[in-house]
Amino acid sequence: MPNNKSTIYRGRFAPSPTGSVHFGTLVAAVGSYLQAKANHGEWLIRIEDVDTTRTIDGSDKEILKTLEAFGFEWDGEIIDQSQQTEHYQQALESLMAQSLIFPCTCSRKQLAETNSKIYPGTCRSNKLPVSDEHALRLLTHDITIEFDDIVMGEQSQNIKQECGDFVIKRRDKLFAYQLAVVVDDARQNITEIVRGADLLDSTQRQIYLQQLLGYPTPAYCHLPLAVDSDENKISKSEGTSKIDIKNREKQLCDVLKFLGQLPPADLSASTINDIWSWAITHWDITRVPTKTHIQPVLSQK
Repeated sequence: MPNNKSTIYRGRFAPSPTGSVHFGTLVAAVGSYLQAKANHGEWLIRIEDVDTTRTIDGSDKEILKTLEAFGFEWDGEIIDQSQQTEHYQQALESLMAQSLIFPCTCSRKQLAETNSKIYPGTCRSNKLPVSDEHALRLLTHDITIEFDDIVMGEQSQNIKQECGDFVIKRRDKLFAYQLAVVVDDARQNITEIVRGADLLDSTQRQIYLQQLLGYPTPAYCHLPLAVDSDENKISKSEGTSKIDIKNREKQLCDVLKFLGQLPPADLSASTINDIWSWAITHWDITRVPTKTHIQPVLSQK
């Protein structure tokens, strides 16, 4: 069970080991790091490899090596989601005890044929156990969950009508991200979650799970997503989006500008330590743009 008595600020950066660090990855890392430092708190790293089918061997080590090269300093031990299965199972059993889990035997093709934007509730009446291959879904209630995002402002979503019953454990027996991240944040006593706006719509589902599991709800802060000229997530792009350690000073300053900070024109000529010193001293979360996605302006190499 999480320790709810912690009062110190605890933030985290939770990359997925699916490839190299890109500009968008660095935005989330810098934003979460500076917010932790500004609040005189701790900054933890978690490797979100719950979906082992997408993991690229060695990617986690490459990510950590890049963070070290950029001068990040983290607190505590790094945990891997792939090693936390027993804790996810305990949470699942808690939800089962509340009669909130049902087996779903629908295939992707069957769901696509319904033309429904959310799960239509086809298998809601199913009971465990079932012999057919299945996923486990969480029963959602007709309630509206609201939260005030530190950057994006008031957010509201009716869980049943806008999200629908969502998967907790997949057909391939892997635990779903939504459950894993909630359990991990609670176990690590995370007080504020700073991450990209691509996860903004996931937040209500996670708050719903926190309420069902009796976990505290942390504060949320979603940063603009870095996109290319076609408005595709920049981590999916090639070329300039990939981080080059040789130009780390300029790239760190590019991230600060992307986040609405106002670094001096000559700051990129400083050492990485001096850039961090300036960034921590001048960090102002209210300057972060409230747009969900932005095309960054990158310095020439």
